[in-house]
Amino acid sequence: MPKGLNWRPLLIVAFLILSVVYMTPTLVPKLPTWWSGILPKEKIHLGLDLQGGSHIILEVDTPKAVEAALDLISTDIEDSLTSQTLRFKRIAREGGDKVKITLYDKGTAETVQTLIKKKYPEMELMPQFEEGGFTVVQVRMDEKVAADRKDKAVSQALETIRNRVDQFGVSEPIIAREGLNHIVVQLPGIKDPKRAIELIGKTARLEFKLLDENVNPATATPGSISEDSEILLEKRTDPATGAVTETPLVLKKKAIITGDLLTDAKVRVDSQFNQPYVAIEFNSTGARLFDQVTAANVGKRFAVVLDNTIYSAPVIRERISGGSAQISGSFTDKDAADLALVLRAGSLPAPVKIIQNVTVGPSLGQDSIKKGLTAGLIGVLLVVVFMAIYYKVCGLVANYGMVLNIIFLMGALAALGATLTLPGIAAIVLLVGMSVDANVLIFERIREELRLGKPPIAAVDAGYDKAFLTIMDSHVTTLITAAVLFQFGTGPVKGFAVSLSLGIIINLFTSLVATKVVFDFALSRMNVKRMSI
Repeated sequence: MPKGLNWRPLLIVAFLILSVVYMTPTLVPKLPTWWSGILPKEKIHLGLDLQGGSHIILEVDTPKAVEAALDLISTDIEDSLTSQTLRFKRIAREGGDKVKITLYDKGTAETVQTLIKKKYPEMELMPQFEEGGFTVVQVRMDEKVAADRKDKAVSQALETIRNRVDQFGVSEPIIAREGLNHIVVQLPGIKDPKRAIELIGKTARLEFKLLDENVNPATATPGSISEDSEILLEKRTDPATGAVTETPLVLKKKAIITGDLLTDAKVRVDSQFNQPYVAIEFNSTGARLFDQVTAANVGKRFAVVLDNTIYSAPVIRERISGGSAQISGSFTDKDAADLALVLRAGSLPAPVKIIQNVTVGPSLGQDSIKKGLTAGLIGVLLVVVFMAIYYKVCGLVANYGMVLNIIFLMGALAALGATLTLPGIAAIVLLVGMSVDANVLIFERIREELRLGKPPIAAVDAGYDKAFLTIMDSHVTTLITAAVLFQFGTGPVKGFAVSLSLGIIINLFTSLVATKVVFDFALSRMNVKRMSI
């Protein structure tokens, strides 16, 4: 018996057992009770094209992210000037790239410019000028900084959406960036697509704003209020009748605290009215700001605004320290749970708009599986027949290696928890051809050695040795291509790349080791004088 023959059959049997064990949960509808306790129970996940679900393309409104950053800068500048007792008339965002600071005198303007240079070196200071007897200082966001802010907004939106989808409990979602400001979301097997879409697309921009007490909201119109104020609706639901009423309120446009400063959000129940509300916790910066704002505005109304809808507008009775607050507003249990989920996962840095929403039905997925399996079986059958006819008994050895290849590949997909897509099935069919292709190279080398008059054992050894480098070269180059597809592809392309990569690695083992074991066993145990090849 040739050296090294003992460990190779054991390794093949071990891989075969492991593959069958990992494939069993996928193949067997109901596992016995003892199985789930000690053996793997994870099934091969099916992609969106096989089990149905939702395919959504979102567009991020990136200019809004720049505007939000400028609003925070203007609020910070206002707080800094107030803390230094520097007088100013107005500080507000101007357009989509500037902050305009209107001051009473030039001396203050120089101090403001020095402060801005120190705190915001990335901002561009524009020449000061006079306007209506006041001194105006403007700072502009550099184009490169704005472009970076937009890029980060898309990246942050991607991570926020991923957090929401993870908390929603979708198995094997695909969430990827596409182009400059688009995000692709695929949710396989989702049972409530409408609610998922609402959670994903919800901006959940939480803002705390002061009410403009100088304006009567009953008579206010957009044209009659100052440019620093806005009219929003306070939404209330009657718990008894379910009737929704909307009351207009006039608010200061500038948000003094935003949801970016939150660390947690949980649903609680009011013991007095038995109504659910959302309890929120701020980080250290948010807690400090909340403490300062409530201390400076005792007796005033403070609106809790979510996506431009006022959920509550209570009066600040006293200074609130500790970084805790609550959002109440006649919630149902589901509404409160959804709100807590999106706030906990993070507010989107900019609004998103659904520009494409395609629902794939499970019937289409079953049809895809059926056609894919049929194509695969026909391909395998044709290859089996060809190899058996053309290479005779040696062709049967190649077929044995091909079957092992498929079993090992399916076991690996199950073990890694990979997602099988329709292109993944196409990759498996392709690997059937690659499996026998490696054996064809080996068999042709063996034929050449036999023509030179070498005995079967020597011809087989020489055939495998001489074909080794050629097989390695072809497989490594294909593996590099699969890696590139996985790195830069999305959705189904990645499914193809995963199946192809695993199949290439497994094919090297089955072609160079598993089939060689059969030849070594047969030639060493039988007195073979002539090979059927």
